[in-house]
Amino acid sequence: MSRTIILLMDSFGIGYARDAEKYGDKDADTLGHIAEWMLANRKDAAGKPMPLQLPNLAARGLQKAAELSRGAALAAPLGGEHTIGFYTYAQEVSRGKDTLSGHWEIAGVPVDFDWGYFPNVPKCFPQELVDALIEQGHLPGVLGECHASGTEIIKELGEEHVRSGKPIIYTSADSVLQIAAHEEAFGLERLYDLCKLAYKLVRPYNIARVIARPFVGTCATDFTRTTNRHDYAVPAPEATLLDKMVAAGGSVYAVGKIADIFAHRGITKHYAAGGLEKLVDATKQAISDAPDNTIVFTNFVDFDSSYGHRRDPKGYGEALEYFDKRLPEMTALLKPDDLLLITADHGNDPTWTGTDHTREKIPVLFSGAGVPCSEMKPMETFSEIGEYIGKYMKIE
Repeated sequence: MSRTIILLMDSFGIGYARDAEKYGDKDADTLGHIAEWMLANRKDAAGKPMPLQLPNLAARGLQKAAELSRGAALAAPLGGEHTIGFYTYAQEVSRGKDTLSGHWEIAGVPVDFDWGYFPNVPKCFPQELVDALIEQGHLPGVLGECHASGTEIIKELGEEHVRSGKPIIYTSADSVLQIAAHEEAFGLERLYDLCKLAYKLVRPYNIARVIARPFVGTCATDFTRTTNRHDYAVPAPEATLLDKMVAAGGSVYAVGKIADIFAHRGITKHYAAGGLEKLVDATKQAISDAPDNTIVFTNFVDFDSSYGHRRDPKGYGEALEYFDKRLPEMTALLKPDDLLLITADHGNDPTWTGTDHTREKIPVLFSGAGVPCSEMKPMETFSEIGEYIGKYMKIE
């Protein structure tokens, strides 16, 4: 029996979506603008431009999919010709551009409601929410209470947090409440318990996720977030592709934050990993371990969290090249009847204003299992991706 391997490159958009103007994202283009930045700014020792090179992704149709989405060529070729599988792009119909929305829609459950968001003002959280968190969490108080970059706010408030014992609470343009705390001074399990409490407290506000953001270090100059992040997410309101896979007697092997995104529902085995290198290694292990009738699903979060939100086009481009170089290690483990999907969940253009996700089309690159080498009609919803996988896996 067959397996499906999903490699989701978190935030890897390939051109602004039809409704991007509504989100303030008209002309956003994650891949396109990274390619332009690398061509203009990266030089070799002789001063010659070094364009973005993704030959293995290009072989699976990435450049063709991007050009189909953009209606124009990229700044420079990605270094390979399309020779494997079919390519297209998909548009999102879910409201918002949150991580959960993109993943759920791929898995067949578009978000047809509005998430709750905290306003971008000082003291952005409702006072009754903050008071309840302090009282029920037995805290001396909290710090932050604002929209912020996660790396910047620990530099700004991390030392005070360690001195006072007050956790740092903050949010972003996503539907999220994040809590940062020092793993040793505050305690990792204590942070997780506090996030579980916060998850209950934010439910009346229709917030999608509470995220634990642990960090380590001795002072502002060396505070570093760790890979012990944990997301407490609202479960999808209907059965997803993953739920249906397990209900039909199959397995779902989740790598990275996939289990958190789906609230650990429809998951039979979880491979915890953080950082691009370890996520690739964990994916290889999951593919090696997976029996027939299994979906292996990895979220490569670093593209989003380490480069997109931090508006780092150089780092994003180099991370893409690293992923591309290691892609053959993962594909070498596939069986002849395996189906491979490379896709994304939204955009996060590192050249864009602000630090928010960008409303973009995503690549859909299917290969293996006798998939022809061709272009496919653009998908009008991410759920067409899940539908294709469902038919291949013989589930609803």
